[in-house]
Amino acid sequence: MTWKRTIEAYELLDSATVTGEDVAQVLRDRGLASVETIEVEGEKGSTDFIRVTVPGTDGKRGNGSAPTLGIIGRLGGIGARPAAIGLVSDADGAITALACGLKLADMAQAEDRLPGDVIVATHVCPTAPVIPHQPVPFMGSPVDMATMNRHEVRPEMDAILSVDTTRGNWVLNQRGFAFTPTVKEGYILKISPDLLTIMSTVTGKAPVVLPITTQDITPYGNTIDHINSIMQPATVTAAPVVGVALTAAAAVPGCATGASQVVDIEMAVRFCIEVAKAFGRGQCAFYDAEEFERLVALYGPMKHLQTLGKEGEKPK
Repeated sequence: MTWKRTIEAYELLDSATVTGEDVAQVLRDRGLASVETIEVEGEKGSTDFIRVTVPGTDGKRGNGSAPTLGIIGRLGGIGARPAAIGLVSDADGAITALACGLKLADMAQAEDRLPGDVIVATHVCPTAPVIPHQPVPFMGSPVDMATMNRHEVRPEMDAILSVDTTRGNWVLNQRGFAFTPTVKEGYILKISPDLLTIMSTVTGKAPVVLPITTQDITPYGNTIDHINSIMQPATVTAAPVVGVALTAAAAVPGCATGASQVVDIEMAVRFCIEVAKAFGRGQCAFYDAEEFERLVALYGPMKHLQTLGKEGEKPK
């Protein structure tokens, strides 16, 4: 079970003074050697990026052949101080990702190592800004999206789960978590049957899919509305990306405190762990490679959707 690690990650981040180094030390104390953290200054403050690699038994770090999964906790910030006291709803991506890191570390200590490497990445900012948005306010970030992607998306990731609080919308009104269709190089592909099966197994219910649109997979900074930043990793990689969304039955502001549902986060953690197990064994395909090649042959590449378009403005 992952309850203990989920609560531990929640309590660790629920602080006005927590830093990336605080989180890194907890992971190192669990036996993980490859832990990196860096403080990055932005126009609206600073944040600490943290990245940890959990090596697999046949992972690429050890010159093995098993694929590498990336689990990215995507968010603006874990807190909106001084505007709000406590952990905000937007923090769920970071909680989920770090709980995955803690669980994988404990599994390795118990000699239950996965075949492939798993890279967990997120950032820690207790004082992020709030930005206006409809239907409810979002959390901003001290740094821009290009900076986030640069520190969180790694070339060695063969597939990515991007975990993000997705409660501030009218699109999916059901409490729990959902996942998106696979996005690869500007294409929104069909929903992975393997991921549908894993979600049903983890939740004991019918799977829930978050609908996304073409504009959701374009880079921030093009002045086009996005559901949130959940698909932004897909703008800077050729690897397939699936969003894992923490959802609600009502529109909840990303800057709201007391809104994180630990039951839902724990289920999302289990989902990510089970995907990591299956992906490293070659038993979970994010997309059909032959179908993707056929799509590109018929309709051409869609990589231009990974750019800012003809105007070429820099991401804001």
